[in-house]
Amino acid sequence: MAAQPLPSSDAQLARILSSLEDDKAEDIVQVDLRGRSSIGDYMVIASGRSTRQVAAIAEKLVERLKRDCGIVAKVEGKDIGDWVLIDTGDVIVHLFRPEVREFYQLEKMWVPQSPASR
Repeated sequence: MAAQPLPSSDAQLARILSSLEDDKAEDIVQVDLRGRSSIGDYMVIASGRSTRQVAAIAEKLVERLKRDCGIVAKVEGKDIGDWVLIDTGDVIVHLFRPEVREFYQLEKMWVPQSPASR
């Protein structure tokens, strides 16, 4: 029996965004990396209100990706819950507690700022 092909990066992104919304992740930002970086096609940055919520959001996302898409994602940081990185190969997801997200400010590296906010 042949293995199912993995879903496209766009399909993975849609499933990830749906999972994050279902689990009440906050301030979800998606960054299109196509043509800008070889690390993946998309990056998603989101927050949870506590270490417990960040870890739970990450756990559910990894379960859904495996069940629905056949993707076994690489996960770092879930045990601590301040910053969890989930890598599907095509989509990189960063889940933060708000204070940690503010400290690292990943969005500023990837999302163009408007002239008024510079």
